[in-house]
Amino acid sequence: MRATRAHIVTYRNDPADAEIISHRLMTRAGFIYKVSSGLYAFTPLMQRVIRKVADIVREELESAGALEVTLPIMQSEELWRSSGRWDRYQASGTMLTVKDRKGTQYGLAPTAEEVMTAYAAQSVTSYKQLPVNLFQIHTKFRDELRPRFGLFRCKEFLMKDAYSFDVDDKALDVSYEAMRVAYHRIFNRCGLEAFGVDADAGDIGGSGSMEFMLAADAGEDAILLESSSGYAANVEKAISRFAKPAQEDARAVRIEDTPNIRTCEELAGFFGDVPTDRMVKTILFKAVHADHEVLWAALIRGDQEVNEIKLHNHAGGIDLKMLTADEIRTHTGAEQGFAGPIDLPKSFELVADKTVRGMCNLLCGLNQTDKHALDVNIGRDFPEPTYADFRLAREGEPGPKNGDPLELRRGIEVGHIFKLGSVYSEPMGATFMSESGRAKPFVMGCYGIGVSRTAAAAVEQYADDKGIVWPVPIAPFEVAVAFLTKKNAETIAAAEACYEALKAAGIDVILDDRKMSPGAKMKDLEMIGFPYAILFGRTFENDGLCELRTRKGSLSSNVAPDAVVEQVVAMVQAARGGIVTD
Repeated sequence: MRATRAHIVTYRNDPADAEIISHRLMTRAGFIYKVSSGLYAFTPLMQRVIRKVADIVREELESAGALEVTLPIMQSEELWRSSGRWDRYQASGTMLTVKDRKGTQYGLAPTAEEVMTAYAAQSVTSYKQLPVNLFQIHTKFRDELRPRFGLFRCKEFLMKDAYSFDVDDKALDVSYEAMRVAYHRIFNRCGLEAFGVDADAGDIGGSGSMEFMLAADAGEDAILLESSSGYAANVEKAISRFAKPAQEDARAVRIEDTPNIRTCEELAGFFGDVPTDRMVKTILFKAVHADHEVLWAALIRGDQEVNEIKLHNHAGGIDLKMLTADEIRTHTGAEQGFAGPIDLPKSFELVADKTVRGMCNLLCGLNQTDKHALDVNIGRDFPEPTYADFRLAREGEPGPKNGDPLELRRGIEVGHIFKLGSVYSEPMGATFMSESGRAKPFVMGCYGIGVSRTAAAAVEQYADDKGIVWPVPIAPFEVAVAFLTKKNAETIAAAEACYEALKAAGIDVILDDRKMSPGAKMKDLEMIGFPYAILFGRTFENDGLCELRTRKGSLSSNVAPDAVVEQVVAMVQAARGGIVTD
Protein backbone atom coordinates (compact mmCIF):
# COMPACT_ATOMS: atom_id res chain seq x y z
CA MET A 1 0.00 0.00 0.00
CA ARG A 2 1.26 3.48 -0.89
CA ALA A 3 0.46 6.32 1.47
CA THR A 4 -0.74 8.48 -1.42
CA ARG A 5 -3.46 5.86 -1.99
CA ALA A 6 -4.25 5.17 1.68
CA HIS A 7 -6.22 8.36 2.35
CA ILE A 8 -4.11 9.36 5.36
CA VAL A 9 -5.33 12.65 6.80
CA THR A 10 -3.81 14.09 9.99
CA TYR A 11 -4.57 17.26 11.94
CA ARG A 12 -2.53 19.75 13.96
CA ASN A 13 -5.08 20.61 16.63
CA ASP A 14 -6.75 18.51 19.30
CA PRO A 15 -10.55 18.15 19.16
CA ALA A 16 -12.19 20.62 21.54
CA ASP A 17 -14.06 17.92 23.49
CA ALA A 18 -11.11 15.52 23.91
CA GLU A 19 -10.45 14.68 27.58
CA ILE A 20 -8.23 11.60 27.24
CA ILE A 21 -5.21 10.57 25.16
CA SER A 22 -6.93 8.08 22.86
CA HIS A 23 -9.69 10.49 21.85
CA ARG A 24 -7.15 13.23 21.15
CA LEU A 25 -4.62 11.11 19.25
CA MET A 26 -7.05 8.93 17.29
CA THR A 27 -8.73 12.08 16.00
CA ARG A 28 -5.52 13.94 15.21
CA ALA A 29 -3.91 10.91 13.55
CA GLY A 30 -6.99 10.42 11.39
CA PHE A 31 -8.31 7.13 12.79
CA ILE A 32 -11.77 8.36 13.78
CA TYR A 33 -14.09 11.12 12.59
CA LYS A 34 -16.81 12.52 14.84
CA VAL A 35 -20.15 12.50 13.03
CA SER A 36 -22.14 13.77 16.02
CA SER A 37 -22.17 13.37 19.80
CA GLY A 38 -21.25 9.78 20.62
CA LEU A 39 -21.10 8.68 16.96
CA TYR A 40 -17.83 8.11 15.10
CA ALA A 41 -16.80 7.00 11.63
CA PHE A 42 -13.86 4.61 11.32
CA THR A 43 -11.39 5.77 8.67
CA PRO A 44 -9.44 3.38 6.40
CA LEU A 45 -6.54 3.25 8.89
CA MET A 46 -8.89 2.50 11.78
CA GLN A 47 -10.71 -0.12 9.78
CA ARG A 48 -7.43 -2.01 9.39
CA VAL A 49 -6.91 -1.97 13.18
CA ILE A 50 -10.49 -3.08 13.83
CA ARG A 51 -10.18 -5.92 11.32
CA LYS A 52 -7.00 -7.20 12.96
CA VAL A 53 -8.53 -7.13 16.44
CA ALA A 54 -11.68 -8.84 15.16
CA ASP A 55 -9.65 -11.52 13.33
CA ILE A 56 -7.76 -12.39 16.52
CA VAL A 57 -11.02 -12.55 18.47
CA ARG A 58 -12.63 -14.70 15.79
CA GLU A 59 -9.68 -17.12 15.55
CA GLU A 60 -9.46 -17.68 19.31
CA LEU A 61 -13.20 -18.17 19.79
CA GLU A 62 -13.41 -20.61 16.91
CA SER A 63 -10.39 -22.43 18.34
CA ALA A 64 -12.32 -22.71 21.62
CA GLY A 65 -15.28 -24.25 19.79
CA ALA A 66 -17.54 -21.20 19.31
CA LEU A 67 -19.57 -20.76 16.12
CA GLU A 68 -20.15 -17.40 14.44
CA VAL A 69 -23.61 -16.05 13.63
CA THR A 70 -25.06 -12.65 12.73
CA LEU A 71 -28.09 -11.39 14.62
CA PRO A 72 -30.40 -8.47 13.83
CA ILE A 73 -29.65 -5.21 15.60
CA MET A 74 -33.33 -4.22 15.55
CA GLN A 75 -35.22 -6.48 17.97
CA SER A 76 -38.90 -6.56 18.85
CA GLU A 77 -40.42 -5.26 22.05
CA GLU A 78 -42.23 -8.58 22.41
CA LEU A 79 -38.94 -10.50 22.49
CA TRP A 80 -37.51 -8.27 25.23
CA ARG A 81 -40.72 -8.46 27.23
CA SER A 82 -40.39 -12.25 27.27
CA SER A 83 -37.23 -11.89 29.38
CA GLY A 84 -38.73 -9.18 31.57
CA ARG A 85 -36.13 -6.58 30.57
CA TRP A 86 -38.06 -4.23 28.27
CA ASP A 87 -39.51 -2.02 31.02
CA ARG A 88 -36.21 -1.94 32.90
CA TYR A 89 -34.26 -0.77 29.85
CA GLN A 90 -36.93 1.79 28.98
CA ALA A 91 -36.89 3.14 32.54
CA SER A 92 -33.10 3.46 32.54
CA GLY A 93 -33.10 5.12 29.11
CA THR A 94 -30.36 2.77 27.91
CA MET A 95 -32.12 1.38 24.84
CA LEU A 96 -32.75 3.38 21.69
CA THR A 97 -36.11 2.51 20.14
CA VAL A 98 -37.73 2.86 16.72
CA LYS A 99 -41.14 2.11 15.18
CA ASP A 100 -41.78 0.69 11.74
CA ARG A 101 -44.47 2.02 9.41
CA LYS A 102 -47.05 -0.21 11.10
CA GLY A 103 -46.28 1.26 14.51
CA THR A 104 -44.51 -1.86 15.83
CA GLN A 105 -41.95 -0.98 18.47
CA TYR A 106 -38.35 -2.21 18.23
CA GLY A 107 -35.23 -1.73 20.30
CA LEU A 108 -31.75 -1.21 18.87
CA ALA A 109 -29.83 -3.95 20.64
CA PRO A 110 -27.57 -2.83 23.49
CA THR A 111 -26.89 -6.55 24.07
CA ALA A 112 -28.06 -9.84 22.58
CA GLU A 113 -29.24 -12.24 25.31
CA GLU A 114 -32.85 -12.30 24.19
CA VAL A 115 -32.38 -12.97 20.49
CA MET A 116 -29.60 -15.53 21.05
CA THR A 117 -31.69 -17.38 23.65
CA ALA A 118 -34.70 -17.38 21.32
CA TYR A 119 -32.58 -18.81 18.50
CA ALA A 120 -31.17 -21.56 20.75
CA ALA A 121 -34.67 -22.45 21.96
CA GLN A 122 -35.77 -22.90 18.35
CA SER A 123 -32.70 -24.76 17.07
CA VAL A 124 -31.56 -26.89 20.04
CA THR A 125 -34.08 -29.48 21.16
CA SER A 126 -32.00 -32.22 22.81
CA TYR A 127 -29.16 -32.55 25.31
CA LYS A 128 -27.34 -34.45 22.55
CA GLN A 129 -26.83 -31.12 20.71
CA LEU A 130 -25.13 -29.51 23.70
CA PRO A 131 -22.85 -27.78 24.48
CA VAL A 132 -23.26 -24.98 21.96
CA ASN A 133 -21.40 -21.66 21.95
CA LEU A 134 -22.53 -18.99 19.48
CA PHE A 135 -20.92 -15.60 18.88
CA GLN A 136 -21.15 -12.55 16.68
CA ILE A 137 -19.08 -9.42 16.03
CA HIS A 138 -21.60 -6.70 15.40
CA THR A 139 -22.74 -3.15 16.11
CA LYS A 140 -24.40 -2.28 19.43
CA PHE A 141 -26.32 0.82 20.50
CA ARG A 142 -26.63 2.40 23.94
CA ASP A 143 -28.17 5.79 24.58
CA GLU A 144 -25.36 7.29 26.65
CA LEU A 145 -26.59 10.15 28.79
CA ARG A 146 -23.29 11.98 28.38
CA PRO A 147 -21.15 10.63 25.52
CA ARG A 148 -17.45 11.35 26.18
CA PHE A 149 -13.96 9.87 26.00
CA GLY A 150 -14.18 9.13 22.28
CA LEU A 151 -14.77 5.43 21.68
CA PHE A 152 -15.04 4.58 25.38
CA ARG A 153 -18.45 6.05 26.02
CA CYS A 154 -20.35 6.39 22.77
CA LYS A 155 -23.77 5.53 21.39
CA GLU A 156 -22.69 3.10 18.68
CA PHE A 157 -19.80 0.65 18.98
CA LEU A 158 -18.50 -2.68 17.71
CA MET A 159 -18.74 -5.61 20.10
CA LYS A 160 -18.19 -9.33 20.16
CA ASP A 161 -20.79 -11.18 22.19
CA ALA A 162 -20.86 -14.95 22.70
CA TYR A 163 -23.33 -17.18 24.53
CA SER A 164 -22.81 -20.73 25.72
CA PHE A 165 -25.67 -23.19 26.25
CA ASP A 166 -25.10 -26.17 28.53
CA VAL A 167 -27.01 -28.93 30.28
CA ASP A 168 -26.06 -27.99 33.86
CA ASP A 169 -23.84 -25.82 36.08
CA LYS A 170 -20.91 -28.25 35.90
CA ALA A 171 -20.92 -28.10 32.12
CA LEU A 172 -21.21 -24.29 32.29
CA ASP A 173 -18.06 -24.20 34.42
CA VAL A 174 -16.21 -25.93 31.57
CA SER A 175 -17.52 -23.47 28.96
CA TYR A 176 -16.77 -20.48 31.21
CA GLU A 177 -13.19 -21.64 31.82
CA ALA A 178 -12.63 -22.15 28.09
CA MET A 179 -13.74 -18.56 27.45
CA ARG A 180 -11.61 -17.23 30.31
CA VAL A 181 -8.53 -18.86 28.79
CA ALA A 182 -9.50 -17.66 25.30
CA TYR A 183 -9.83 -14.08 26.55
CA HIS A 184 -6.34 -14.10 28.02
CA ARG A 185 -5.03 -15.43 24.72
CA ILE A 186 -6.92 -12.78 22.75
CA PHE A 187 -5.48 -9.84 24.66
CA ASN A 188 -2.00 -11.38 24.75
CA ARG A 189 -2.14 -11.87 20.98
CA CYS A 190 -3.21 -8.25 20.56
CA GLY A 191 -0.03 -7.27 22.39
CA LEU A 192 -1.93 -5.81 25.34
CA GLU A 193 -1.32 -6.10 29.07
CA ALA A 194 -4.67 -7.27 30.44
CA PHE A 195 -5.74 -8.90 33.68
CA GLY A 196 -8.97 -10.51 34.88
CA VAL A 197 -10.75 -9.14 37.96
CA ASP A 198 -13.80 -10.22 39.94
CA ALA A 199 -16.68 -7.97 38.97
CA ASP A 200 -20.33 -7.15 39.50
CA ALA A 201 -22.72 -8.73 36.98
CA GLY A 202 -24.70 -5.47 36.59
CA ASP A 203 -27.77 -5.39 34.34
CA ILE A 204 -26.84 -8.67 32.64
CA GLY A 205 -27.44 -10.69 35.81
CA GLY A 206 -26.23 -14.14 36.77
CA SER A 207 -23.70 -15.37 39.32
CA GLY A 208 -19.99 -15.55 38.46
CA SER A 209 -18.53 -12.56 36.64
CA MET A 210 -15.05 -11.49 35.57
CA GLU A 211 -13.94 -8.28 33.86
CA PHE A 212 -10.83 -8.05 31.70
CA MET A 213 -8.99 -4.79 32.23
CA LEU A 214 -6.18 -3.01 30.44
CA ALA A 215 -4.03 -1.05 32.88
CA ALA A 216 -4.15 2.65 31.96
CA ASP A 217 -4.02 5.91 33.89
CA ALA A 218 -7.14 7.17 32.09
CA GLY A 219 -9.16 4.10 33.03
CA GLU A 220 -12.64 4.79 34.39
CA ASP A 221 -12.54 1.64 36.52
CA ALA A 222 -10.71 1.35 39.82
CA ILE A 223 -9.24 -2.05 40.65
CA LEU A 224 -7.98 -3.27 44.00
CA LEU A 225 -5.16 -5.81 43.93
CA GLU A 226 -3.54 -8.02 46.52
CA SER A 227 -0.35 -8.80 44.61
CA SER A 228 0.89 -11.59 46.87
CA SER A 229 -2.22 -13.72 46.32
CA GLY A 230 -3.20 -12.72 42.78
CA TYR A 231 -6.54 -11.37 44.04
CA ALA A 232 -7.96 -8.59 41.85
CA ALA A 233 -11.43 -7.08 41.84
CA ASN A 234 -13.27 -4.05 40.56
CA VAL A 235 -14.07 -1.73 43.47
CA GLU A 236 -17.74 -2.50 42.82
CA LYS A 237 -17.02 -6.08 43.86
CA ALA A 238 -13.84 -5.90 45.96
CA ILE A 239 -13.71 -7.07 49.56
CA SER A 240 -11.15 -6.61 52.32
CA ARG A 241 -10.65 -7.69 55.88
CA PHE A 242 -11.78 -5.54 58.80
CA ALA A 243 -11.18 -5.69 62.54
CA LYS A 244 -13.94 -7.30 64.57
CA PRO A 245 -15.60 -5.03 67.15
CA ALA A 246 -14.35 -5.10 70.73
CA GLN A 247 -16.59 -6.98 73.16
CA GLU A 248 -17.70 -5.57 76.52
CA ASP A 249 -20.67 -5.68 78.85
CA ALA A 250 -23.77 -3.89 77.61
CA ARG A 251 -24.47 -0.54 79.25
CA ALA A 252 -27.77 1.26 79.67
CA VAL A 253 -28.74 3.37 76.68
CA ARG A 254 -28.58 7.15 77.13
CA ILE A 255 -29.84 10.03 75.03
CA GLU A 256 -27.68 13.12 74.49
CA ASP A 257 -28.43 16.49 72.93
CA THR A 258 -26.34 17.01 69.78
CA PRO A 259 -27.39 20.39 68.40
CA ASN A 260 -26.75 20.52 64.66
CA ILE A 261 -24.17 17.70 65.00
CA ARG A 262 -24.88 15.41 62.05
CA THR A 263 -21.79 13.58 60.73
CA CYS A 264 -19.66 10.91 62.40
CA GLU A 265 -16.65 13.23 62.29
CA GLU A 266 -18.61 15.98 64.03
CA LEU A 267 -19.87 13.51 66.63
CA ALA A 268 -16.32 12.28 67.32
CA GLY A 269 -15.24 15.85 67.96
CA PHE A 270 -18.31 16.58 70.08
CA PHE A 271 -18.00 13.56 72.39
CA GLY A 272 -14.25 13.17 72.30
CA ASP A 273 -14.13 9.62 73.67
CA VAL A 274 -16.27 7.89 70.99
CA PRO A 275 -14.30 7.07 67.83
CA THR A 276 -16.08 6.68 64.51
CA ASP A 277 -15.62 2.90 64.55
CA ARG A 278 -17.95 2.78 67.59
CA MET A 279 -20.69 4.59 65.64
CA VAL A 280 -23.31 3.35 63.19
CA LYS A 281 -24.45 5.46 60.24
CA THR A 282 -27.99 5.04 58.89
CA ILE A 283 -28.47 5.56 55.17
CA LEU A 284 -32.07 5.99 54.03
CA PHE A 285 -32.90 5.23 50.42
CA LYS A 286 -35.53 3.72 48.18
CA ALA A 287 -35.27 0.90 45.67
CA VAL A 288 -37.23 1.92 42.57
CA HIS A 289 -39.02 -0.97 40.85
CA ALA A 290 -41.06 -0.81 37.63
CA ASP A 291 -44.38 -0.45 39.48
CA HIS A 292 -43.50 0.36 43.11
CA GLU A 293 -40.83 1.64 45.51
CA VAL A 294 -39.40 0.05 48.65
CA LEU A 295 -37.98 2.08 51.54
CA TRP A 296 -34.70 0.86 53.02
CA ALA A 297 -32.51 1.77 55.98
CA ALA A 298 -28.91 0.58 55.69
CA LEU A 299 -26.62 0.53 58.72
CA ILE A 300 -22.84 0.70 58.39
CA ARG A 301 -19.99 1.34 60.81
CA GLY A 302 -19.12 5.01 61.13
CA ASP A 303 -15.61 4.72 59.73
CA GLN A 304 -16.76 2.86 56.60
CA GLU A 305 -18.28 3.95 53.30
CA VAL A 306 -21.20 2.44 51.39
CA ASN A 307 -20.63 0.74 48.06
CA GLU A 308 -23.82 1.71 46.22
CA ILE A 309 -23.45 -1.07 43.64
CA LYS A 310 -23.39 -3.74 46.35
CA LEU A 311 -26.26 -2.03 48.15
CA HIS A 312 -28.30 -1.87 44.93
CA ASN A 313 -27.65 -5.56 44.30
CA HIS A 314 -29.01 -6.41 47.76
CA ALA A 315 -32.06 -4.14 47.55
CA GLY A 316 -32.94 -4.95 43.93
CA GLY A 317 -35.04 -2.77 41.66
CA ILE A 318 -34.26 -0.69 38.58
CA ASP A 319 -32.57 2.13 40.48
CA LEU A 320 -31.45 3.13 43.94
CA LYS A 321 -32.19 6.69 45.13
CA MET A 322 -31.15 8.32 48.38
CA LEU A 323 -34.02 10.00 50.23
CA THR A 324 -34.08 13.77 50.08
CA ALA A 325 -34.14 15.93 53.21
CA ASP A 326 -37.89 16.44 52.78
CA GLU A 327 -38.51 12.70 52.37
CA ILE A 328 -36.44 11.93 55.47
CA ARG A 329 -38.42 14.46 57.47
CA THR A 330 -41.72 13.00 56.20
CA HIS A 331 -40.83 9.39 57.00
CA THR A 332 -38.89 9.79 60.28
CA GLY A 333 -40.03 13.10 61.70
CA ALA A 334 -36.42 14.23 62.03
CA GLU A 335 -34.06 16.41 60.06
CA GLN A 336 -31.39 14.93 57.81
CA GLY A 337 -28.39 13.67 59.78
CA PHE A 338 -30.35 12.27 62.73
CA ALA A 339 -31.81 9.07 61.26
CA GLY A 340 -31.20 5.84 63.13
CA PRO A 341 -32.47 2.31 63.74
CA ILE A 342 -34.21 3.15 67.04
CA ASP A 343 -37.99 3.62 66.60
CA LEU A 344 -37.53 3.41 62.84
CA PRO A 345 -40.93 3.24 61.09
CA LYS A 346 -41.93 -0.28 60.03
CA SER A 347 -42.27 0.94 56.45
CA PHE A 348 -38.47 0.57 56.17
CA GLU A 349 -36.62 -2.65 55.39
CA LEU A 350 -33.60 -2.83 57.70
CA VAL A 351 -30.21 -4.19 56.58
CA ALA A 352 -26.78 -3.82 58.16
CA ASP A 353 -23.32 -4.22 56.72
CA LYS A 354 -21.29 -7.08 58.15
CA THR A 355 -19.07 -4.55 59.96
CA VAL A 356 -22.02 -3.85 62.28
CA ARG A 357 -22.51 -7.46 63.36
CA GLY A 358 -21.40 -7.93 66.96
CA MET A 359 -21.05 -4.22 67.77
CA CYS A 360 -22.07 -3.22 71.29
CA ASN A 361 -22.51 0.06 73.16
CA LEU A 362 -22.59 1.92 69.87
CA LEU A 363 -23.61 5.48 69.03
CA CYS A 364 -26.36 6.12 66.47
CA GLY A 365 -29.25 8.37 65.55
CA LEU A 366 -32.74 7.79 66.93
CA ASN A 367 -34.91 9.78 64.51
CA GLN A 368 -35.09 12.86 66.73
CA THR A 369 -33.63 16.15 65.55
CA ASP A 370 -30.55 17.30 67.49
CA LYS A 371 -30.34 14.06 69.52
CA HIS A 372 -28.24 10.88 69.39
CA ALA A 373 -28.24 7.71 71.44
CA LEU A 374 -25.15 6.21 73.11
CA ASP A 375 -24.52 2.70 74.44
CA VAL A 376 -27.06 1.28 72.03
CA ASN A 377 -27.12 -2.50 71.62
CA ILE A 378 -28.46 -4.53 68.70
CA GLY A 379 -31.43 -6.74 69.49
CA ARG A 380 -32.15 -4.88 72.71
CA ASP A 381 -32.66 -1.30 71.55
CA PHE A 382 -33.63 -2.02 67.94
CA PRO A 383 -34.48 -5.24 66.06
CA GLU A 384 -31.72 -7.50 64.79
CA PRO A 385 -31.26 -6.57 61.10
CA THR A 386 -30.38 -8.82 58.20
CA TYR A 387 -26.70 -8.61 57.27
CA ALA A 388 -25.02 -8.16 53.90
CA ASP A 389 -21.71 -6.97 52.47
CA PHE A 390 -22.09 -3.46 51.09
CA ARG A 391 -19.04 -1.64 52.42
CA LEU A 392 -16.54 -0.07 50.04
CA ALA A 393 -13.16 -1.80 50.17
CA ARG A 394 -10.33 0.73 50.13
CA GLU A 395 -6.68 0.99 49.18
CA GLY A 396 -4.34 -0.03 52.00
CA GLU A 397 -6.86 -2.27 53.76
CA PRO A 398 -5.86 -5.92 54.32
CA GLY A 399 -6.60 -8.08 51.29
CA PRO A 400 -9.09 -10.95 51.61
CA LYS A 401 -6.63 -13.80 51.02
CA ASN A 402 -3.25 -13.05 52.60
CA GLY A 403 -4.12 -9.90 54.50
CA ASP A 404 -1.54 -7.82 52.62
CA PRO A 405 -2.43 -4.17 51.81
CA LEU A 406 -4.64 -3.68 48.78
CA GLU A 407 -3.17 -1.64 45.92
CA LEU A 408 -5.30 0.67 43.74
CA ARG A 409 -4.87 0.72 39.98
CA ARG A 410 -6.85 2.26 37.15
CA GLY A 411 -8.07 0.12 34.28
CA ILE A 412 -10.17 0.15 31.14
CA GLU A 413 -12.74 -2.62 30.79
CA VAL A 414 -12.37 -4.35 27.42
CA GLY A 415 -14.11 -7.65 28.14
CA HIS A 416 -16.59 -9.22 30.55
CA ILE A 417 -17.68 -12.82 31.07
CA PHE A 418 -20.71 -14.00 33.06
CA LYS A 419 -22.25 -17.19 34.36
CA LEU A 420 -25.90 -16.49 33.56
CA GLY A 421 -27.40 -19.80 34.60
CA SER A 422 -31.10 -19.82 33.70
CA VAL A 423 -31.71 -16.07 34.20
CA TYR A 424 -32.90 -15.75 30.58
CA SER A 425 -33.77 -19.29 29.52
CA GLU A 426 -36.28 -19.85 32.33
CA PRO A 427 -38.51 -16.77 31.84
CA MET A 428 -38.27 -17.12 28.06
CA GLY A 429 -39.24 -20.79 28.14
CA ALA A 430 -36.02 -21.78 26.37
CA THR A 431 -35.70 -25.49 27.13
CA PHE A 432 -34.21 -28.70 25.78
CA MET A 433 -35.08 -32.33 26.35
CA SER A 434 -32.74 -33.62 29.06
CA GLU A 435 -31.31 -37.13 29.29
CA SER A 436 -34.07 -37.98 31.78
CA GLY A 437 -36.70 -37.13 29.17
CA ARG A 438 -37.84 -33.92 30.89
CA ALA A 439 -37.77 -30.38 29.55
CA LYS A 440 -35.03 -28.34 31.22
CA PRO A 441 -33.97 -24.68 30.78
CA PHE A 442 -30.58 -24.03 29.22
CA VAL A 443 -27.74 -23.16 31.59
CA MET A 444 -26.11 -20.18 29.92
CA GLY A 445 -22.92 -18.15 29.90
CA CYS A 446 -22.33 -14.74 28.31
CA TYR A 447 -19.01 -13.42 27.03
CA GLY A 448 -18.43 -9.90 25.64
CA ILE A 449 -15.46 -8.02 24.18
CA GLY A 450 -15.55 -4.40 23.08
CA VAL A 451 -13.71 -4.60 19.76
CA SER A 452 -13.59 -0.87 19.03
CA ARG A 453 -12.97 -0.17 22.74
CA THR A 454 -9.98 -2.54 22.69
CA ALA A 455 -8.38 -0.52 19.90
CA ALA A 456 -8.85 2.72 21.85
CA ALA A 457 -7.57 1.08 25.04
CA ALA A 458 -4.39 0.04 23.20
CA VAL A 459 -3.74 3.72 22.47
CA GLU A 460 -4.25 4.59 26.14
CA GLN A 461 -1.89 1.83 27.28
CA TYR A 462 1.08 2.60 25.02
CA ALA A 463 0.88 6.18 23.71
CA ASP A 464 3.73 8.58 24.47
CA ASP A 465 4.32 12.31 24.05
CA LYS A 466 4.87 11.87 20.31
CA GLY A 467 1.65 10.01 19.55
CA ILE A 468 0.18 6.53 19.20
CA VAL A 469 2.33 3.40 19.69
CA TRP A 470 0.52 0.45 18.12
CA PRO A 471 1.44 -3.12 19.15
CA VAL A 472 2.54 -5.03 16.05
CA PRO A 473 -0.42 -7.50 15.98
CA ILE A 474 -3.06 -4.79 15.63
CA ALA A 475 -1.14 -1.96 13.95
CA PRO A 476 -2.72 -0.62 10.73
CA PHE A 477 0.63 -1.42 9.06
CA GLU A 478 3.53 -3.24 10.69
CA VAL A 479 6.23 -1.21 8.90
CA ALA A 480 6.37 2.14 7.15
CA VAL A 481 9.09 2.77 4.56
CA ALA A 482 9.55 6.44 3.76
CA PHE A 483 11.81 8.49 1.54
CA LEU A 484 12.55 11.95 2.90
CA THR A 485 13.35 13.57 -0.43
CA LYS A 486 11.25 14.76 -3.30
CA LYS A 487 13.86 14.65 -6.05
CA ASN A 488 16.75 12.24 -5.35
CA ALA A 489 15.98 9.35 -7.69
CA GLU A 490 18.54 6.98 -6.10
CA THR A 491 17.07 7.50 -2.63
CA ILE A 492 13.51 7.02 -3.87
CA ALA A 493 14.53 3.88 -5.76
CA ALA A 494 16.20 2.42 -2.64
CA ALA A 495 13.04 3.05 -0.60
CA GLU A 496 10.93 1.47 -3.34
CA ALA A 497 13.16 -1.61 -3.41
CA CYS A 498 13.01 -1.97 0.39
CA TYR A 499 9.23 -1.67 0.28
CA GLU A 500 8.90 -4.34 -2.41
CA ALA A 501 11.26 -6.72 -0.57
CA LEU A 502 9.30 -6.40 2.68
CA LYS A 503 6.04 -6.93 0.85
CA ALA A 504 7.44 -10.05 -0.82
CA ALA A 505 8.50 -11.32 2.63
CA GLY A 506 4.89 -11.14 3.84
CA ILE A 507 5.20 -7.95 5.89
CA ASP A 508 2.19 -5.61 6.13
CA VAL A 509 4.06 -2.54 4.88
CA ILE A 510 3.16 0.93 3.65
CA LEU A 511 5.36 3.12 1.48
CA ASP A 512 5.14 6.75 2.54
CA ASP A 513 5.47 8.44 -0.85
CA ARG A 514 3.67 11.63 0.19
CA LYS A 515 5.26 14.91 -0.88
CA MET A 516 5.97 16.43 2.52
CA SER A 517 8.95 17.98 4.25
CA PRO A 518 11.13 15.43 6.09
CA GLY A 519 10.25 16.89 9.50
CA ALA A 520 6.50 16.87 8.85
CA LYS A 521 6.60 13.33 7.47
CA MET A 522 8.52 11.95 10.47
CA LYS A 523 6.16 13.68 12.92
CA ASP A 524 3.20 12.21 11.06
CA LEU A 525 4.66 8.70 11.21
CA GLU A 526 5.32 9.06 14.93
CA MET A 527 1.81 10.30 15.66
CA ILE A 528 0.16 7.54 13.58
CA GLY A 529 2.24 4.99 15.47
CA PHE A 530 3.48 2.40 12.98
CA PRO A 531 5.64 -0.03 15.02
CA TYR A 532 8.67 0.24 12.71
CA ALA A 533 9.78 2.89 10.23
CA ILE A 534 12.63 2.64 7.71
CA LEU A 535 13.72 6.10 6.56
CA PHE A 536 15.73 6.88 3.44
CA GLY A 537 17.06 10.43 3.59
CA ARG A 538 20.25 12.39 4.10
CA THR A 539 22.02 9.53 5.92
CA PHE A 540 21.46 7.30 2.91
CA GLU A 541 22.67 9.98 0.50
CA ASN A 542 25.80 10.68 2.56
CA ASP A 543 26.68 7.26 4.02
CA GLY A 544 24.58 4.72 2.13
CA LEU A 545 22.63 3.78 5.30
CA CYS A 546 18.93 3.88 6.09
CA GLU A 547 17.53 4.72 9.52
CA LEU A 548 15.52 2.04 11.33
CA ARG A 549 13.19 3.44 13.96
CA THR A 550 11.30 1.36 16.53
CA ARG A 551 8.27 3.35 17.66
CA LYS A 552 8.05 1.80 21.15
CA GLY A 553 10.81 3.44 23.13
CA SER A 554 11.72 5.72 20.20
CA LEU A 555 14.79 3.62 19.36
CA SER A 556 16.88 4.40 16.30
CA SER A 557 19.81 2.83 14.44
CA ASN A 558 21.48 3.15 11.04
CA VAL A 559 21.46 -0.04 8.96
CA ALA A 560 22.70 -1.01 5.51
CA PRO A 561 19.79 -1.34 3.05
CA ASP A 562 20.77 -4.90 2.11
CA ALA A 563 20.54 -5.94 5.80
CA VAL A 564 17.52 -3.97 6.98
CA VAL A 565 14.89 -6.18 5.35
CA GLU A 566 16.10 -9.36 7.03
CA GLN A 567 16.40 -7.54 10.36
CA VAL A 568 12.92 -6.04 10.21
CA VAL A 569 11.29 -9.27 9.05
CA ALA A 570 12.76 -11.05 12.09
CA MET A 571 11.59 -8.26 14.44
CA VAL A 572 8.06 -8.24 13.05
CA GLN A 573 7.69 -12.01 13.09
CA ALA A 574 8.85 -12.13 16.71
CA ALA A 575 6.33 -9.43 17.70
CA ARG A 576 3.33 -10.85 15.83
CA GLY A 577 2.62 -13.31 18.63
CA GLY A 578 1.88 -10.43 21.02
CA ILE A 579 2.82 -10.79 24.68
CA VAL A 580 4.34 -14.22 25.24
CA THR A 581 3.36 -15.84 28.55
CA ASP A 582 4.29 -19.13 30.17
